[in-house]
Amino acid sequence: MFGRKKHQIIDLTPKEAEHAAKTGELVLVDVREADERRQLAPKVKSMHIPVGGIADRTGELPTDRPVAFVCKAGGRSMKAAKTAATAGLDVRNVVGGMTAWDAQGLPTKKGSA
Repeated sequence: MFGRKKHQIIDLTPKEAEHAAKTGELVLVDVREADERRQLAPKVKSMHIPVGGIADRTGELPTDRPVAFVCKAGGRSMKAAKTAATAGLDVRNVVGGMTAWDAQGLPTKKGSA
């Protein structure tokens, strides 16, 4: 699940992303806006960097393990993943975003920005 070629983006299901974040195999980054995150966020530990800030903040992301991006439905997270991959990071995209995460009954919480 975690092997890759340079700049390749691997899709993960929400269940795969939740498990890998919980075990520390990857870092989950929520790229939605703060108001969206306050309404519903992954219960598992995650960073929050809105998609518009990814290019300026790639230095805050780990280089020792993959980074998985999540948004509402998958579009913004793919944009963030492409930006981070171009910066040389090992990236994943959570397919279906928080909509799929919630629909699959994975743990969520009322988030903080």
